[in-house]
Amino acid sequence: MGRIIAVANQKGGVGKTTTAINLSACIAELGKKVLAVDMDPQGNMTSGLGVDKHKIENTVYDLLIGECDLEDCVTKKVWENLDLLPANVDLSGAEIELMDLENREFILKEQIEEVRDQYDFILIDCPPSLNILTINAMTTADSVLVPIQCEYYALEGLSQLINTIELVKNRLNDSLYIEGVVFTMYDARTNLSLEVVENVKANLHQNIYKAIIPRNIRLAESPSHGKPITRYDKRCSGAEGYRNLAKEVVEAKG
Repeated sequence: MGRIIAVANQKGGVGKTTTAINLSACIAELGKKVLAVDMDPQGNMTSGLGVDKHKIENTVYDLLIGECDLEDCVTKKVWENLDLLPANVDLSGAEIELMDLENREFILKEQIEEVRDQYDFILIDCPPSLNILTINAMTTADSVLVPIQCEYYALEGLSQLINTIELVKNRLNDSLYIEGVVFTMYDARTNLSLEVVENVKANLHQNIYKAIIPRNIRLAESPSHGKPITRYDKRCSGAEGYRNLAKEVVEAKG
């Protein structure tokens, strides 16, 4: 049975989608069968994995509103061992469309459970907000992986996210837990990055990954080329960081 991990942080610009894309690709590179699920209406995970979000016939939106089956939506083998459940701007309408549906918090879960056994890992890229799409991701997931940027306000908003995870755990998914926190955009040239890491380690009583993702220009460029970093520049420091993270995630007890 596949492990389901939601990648979430309601604070924008922390490397959430970059982490979802590249962690998916690096786990797939380790020979694991992976399904990447794009739950962000911006569709950046979809385009970052090389799929044209403007030309997809069926997306996660169609799945959520009941207009197609999961098999009709999944784009198979976008990269080796990696399938994608894509999204585009249509998904922004889901919040209103799902408002009156019964059990609307569990629509994604019901669909994903049907294919869970076909994958080793299912990674869900959440939107940068705490809405019904994020709730659906968290009711589906076993755990939440939280990327946080190495900047002065790193802890700001994190307590809100942890409270949301606790709320979902208490009311909707009693087995949900925080998989871990990963530092992104680490700049070894600045004292600030080091101070942020030390501050978070001292104040956050959660699993913090040893792998740290550096601020890396190749990492920033790769989504615009529709390639994960392992395909765009497999030797750069960003690729090394995500490979290290993938090993930690795979080796962790699910």
